[in-house]
Order: sequence, then C-alpha cells, then structure tokens
Amino acid sequence: HVQLVESGGGSVQAGGSLRLSCVASEHTYSSYCFGWFRQEPGKEREEVATIDSDGTTRYSDPVKGRFTISKDHAKDTIYLEMNSLKPEDTSIYYCAAAWGCALQIMTADGYWGQGTQVTVS
Repeated sequence: HVQLVESGGGSVQAGGSLRLSCVASEHTYSSYCFGWFRQEPGKEREEVATIDSDGTTRYSDPVKGRFTISKDHAKDTIYLEMNSLKPEDTSIYYCAAAWGCALQIMTADGYWGQGTQVTVS
C-alpha cells in the first residue's frame, strides 16, 4: 500500500510561484505513473500533470508552459513547480499514483494523498 503525502500549498498573489511536493512511502518509480490533480468543492476533479515511469510528462492545456512536474528518485518525491499562477489555479491539489496515467485509472485503482490547498488572489 503506497502512502502519498503532499506539502507546499499556500496562498500567493497572481503571478507568483509555488512548489508542491509529494513524498511516496515506498519506491514505486519502476512501475507507477505519478500525477497531480486538482479539485474545487462541487466541481469535477481534473488532471494537471502526469509523469510516467519512463519519465514521459503530460500537462493539461490550462497549465502548459507554466507548471513543471518532476521526480527525485533519491528522495521518492514528486514535485509540481507552479509559475505565473492565476486565480483560476485556486484549488485543492492532490498527488496520485497508479499503473496508468489516465484520470480514470487513477480514480479507480490509484493511491491518493490528502490534498493541499492552493489559493491565488
């Protein structure tokens, strides 16, 4: 059972930056896709960025060019660097891991962290 713990959320002004971290309880890089997703109360969860076991990254259109997902093998940590933040980026951000990168797979068969709040004003 993989446990994921996010940190790094907070409040920032528009145009600012934040870096989110997600620490995995065990070494899963060899076979898991990791992703960052976000969800506001009453709205559907949406994909932000994913990084597959081979390092392939994918970004949703709203964050492309502003956010960067990366992983540090030595620290078992996934990062989401967020730059040029906009008020519409305000949400709860979740880290997840599963055998596939699609949101449907993450939702049905993935491991999820508790979420971290990001507020952009």
